[in-house]
Amino acid sequence: MVITLVIIGITVGVSLMAFNNSRLLNDLILWPPAIERSKQYYRLVTYGFIHADFGHLFANMFTLFFFGMQMEKLYTRALGTFGFPLFYLAAIIVSILPTYLKNRHNANYRSLGASGAVSAVLFAFILLSPWSRIFVVFIPMPAIIYAVLYVMYSIYMERQANDNINHSAHLWGAAFGILFTIFIAPGVLPHFLEQIGRPRF
Repeated sequence: MVITLVIIGITVGVSLMAFNNSRLLNDLILWPPAIERSKQYYRLVTYGFIHADFGHLFANMFTLFFFGMQMEKLYTRALGTFGFPLFYLAAIIVSILPTYLKNRHNANYRSLGASGAVSAVLFAFILLSPWSRIFVVFIPMPAIIYAVLYVMYSIYMERQANDNINHSAHLWGAAFGILFTIFIAPGVLPHFLEQIGRPRF
C-alpha cells in the first residue's frame, strides 16, 4: 500500500508545482507536436502527473487512494514489488495513445491528468468486487452499476465532443485495467462472473 501513497505524493507535488509554474506545465503536458517533431516521448507519461485545477487533482487522487490501496496487493502478489507502479504507468500510456494518434498533427490539442490510469485501477477493482458499494457524489450504488453508467456516459460525451475532458482516455484506461488484470490473474474472470450471478444490493 506504500506505493499507492508514493504515487499520490508525487502526483500531488508535481501538480501543485505546475499550478504556479506555467513553464513546468508546458514542459510536462501532452502536446502532440512536441512528441511528433521533437521526440519528447516522456510526455506520454508526464501528462498523467499534472492536473488542470485542485478539483481535478482531488477527484483523481481521492479515487486512487481508495481503490489503489486494494489493487496494489493483487499486482504485488502477481508481479512483485514493482507490479503496481508498472501497471499504473502502463495505464497512463495506453489510455492516451488512441487520442495522441488521432491528434498527433493537431498543434492545438493538449491533454493532462491521471484520469485514464485511475479508471484502469477502478475498473480492475470492479472485476474483484462488482457488488461493492461505492459512493458517487455521496450517492451509494453497486460498483458494477456505476461501471455501466460510467461507460455509457463516457461514450456519449466522447461523441458529443463539447467539453474539455478526454473521455476516450477514460474508456481506454478502463479497458486496459480489465484486460491487464485478467492477463496477470486469469482466475479473476471466473470470480467476476460468479459474483455477477449473485447480486448484492
